[in-house]
Amino acid sequence: MLWSLAGDIRMLLTLPPALTMQVAHPAVGAGVDDHSAFRTDPWGRGERSLVSLQLWVYGGEGAAEEGRRLRRLHRTIQGTDAHGRTYHALTPACYAWVHATGYPVFRNVQRYLGRRPFTEEQERRLYAEWLQVGRVLGIHDRDMPQTIEEFWPYYRKVLDEELEETTVVRELIATDPPLPVPDYGPRWVRLLLRLTWPWLRPRFARFRRFITIGLMPPDARRAIGLEWTDAQERRLCRFGRVVGTVVPLLPERLRYLPVARRARRAARR
Repeated sequence: MLWSLAGDIRMLLTLPPALTMQVAHPAVGAGVDDHSAFRTDPWGRGERSLVSLQLWVYGGEGAAEEGRRLRRLHRTIQGTDAHGRTYHALTPACYAWVHATGYPVFRNVQRYLGRRPFTEEQERRLYAEWLQVGRVLGIHDRDMPQTIEEFWPYYRKVLDEELEETTVVRELIATDPPLPVPDYGPRWVRLLLRLTWPWLRPRFARFRRFITIGLMPPDARRAIGLEWTDAQERRLCRFGRVVGTVVPLLPERLRYLPVARRARRAARR
């Protein structure tokens, strides 16, 4: 299932809610607050995260090396959170939570952006594949629930006892962030972005907030304390119907992100 899902361009819309759920954990939020470049290089940080995620699924032999690279990167990430508690990025509970958020977000986003929700069998298969990705990242089986029946009590316990609206959460859903102009694409695209960015930036920020909160599982949204109205829900459903209808009709070169596209071509060969 991940071979089809993880490289789909709709994956781009799953990253903001998953990241926000991750940093709502005080230890993870403190680590990102203290050590991440998400403020100084938000576009580069997002691109690196996206490429890394693609490698977990499509990287072949490179997937294991990417998992080792991430663990090396996190060895020095430690400090004290907002409650005065020490944290380390590789503490099993923290590292596992960061990975665990992907499953409920995938499942929830499918309800809006897919043509139909997952069946029970698909949910079980997706969770088994997500566990396998966790092993690639060096997460031990003992640190992750091994079945869906075990996952949901674990997930709800984290929501009830750990999550909160951290400083980083507030920054990620802000509608006035100091976002720099994206520096991507041909010269004419970069020039156009520089000229239009004062107009685009606040609209992009509002859309990011809308997607972040709207595509987050409702129970996680409530646990963090994020507001969501019935009118916003109706807008999200309309948006989802358009995306869920149009994207599956696109040719592979437009539907899949570059790492996935290359891997899928190589597999066919």
